[in-house]
Amino acid sequence: MPVYRLSEELLFPLPENAREDGLLAIGGDLSAARLLLAYENGIFPWFSKNEPILWWSPDPRFILFTDKIHVSKSMKKFLKKEVFKVTFDTAFLEVVTNCSKIKRPKQKGTWITKEMIAAYQNLHDIGVAHSAEVWQDGVLCGGIYGISLGGCFFGESMFSKKDNASKVALVVLLKKLKEKNISILDCQVYSDHLKTMGAEEISRTLFLDFLKKELMKKSILGKWTNI
Repeated sequence: MPVYRLSEELLFPLPENAREDGLLAIGGDLSAARLLLAYENGIFPWFSKNEPILWWSPDPRFILFTDKIHVSKSMKKFLKKEVFKVTFDTAFLEVVTNCSKIKRPKQKGTWITKEMIAAYQNLHDIGVAHSAEVWQDGVLCGGIYGISLGGCFFGESMFSKKDNASKVALVVLLKKLKEKNISILDCQVYSDHLKTMGAEEISRTLFLDFLKKELMKKSILGKWTNI
């Protein structure tokens, strides 16, 4: 399949037209309107510094249903100790910035460029991007951020500076999502860690069907209150 080059016109090709590796289109911009249109169609940006903007819609898709999360016995015990404090939307920029600095295995540099940080801060300002922050003794030591639309949360990245910090962020986030009637956490692509927590691969077709249904729910705009 060809890779589509986007113009200034606000549209995307059908997700089903993506290449086998999931790459769908190139170019465009990171405006709030384009990003929201992308997520609403099961598409997300992922590119490195000095690369053009690349848009993806992988098949299969890796998702976690918020009512199917698996929390290990050891993690349940750890949570009861209350080693960390978890907040929401109190340090969004700090979470994204920290995610951009984490070195990933087999990954050169970061895909969270300055342009991406600015774009997601913009989405946070209009109330659709959110973060969960993990603190220990007043110091930020972990977190996760993503986009919330309807009944779907599109997870973008997480970081951890202390053992279990990102795991705690994810578990508490999933609890928050379930409370808000958000049924799906989109994990985008496979990871062993998320698999152990209940995430599963489904076809792109099935994911888009789920997404269409979940987007019929009203989006919860604005900052999320702390637990």
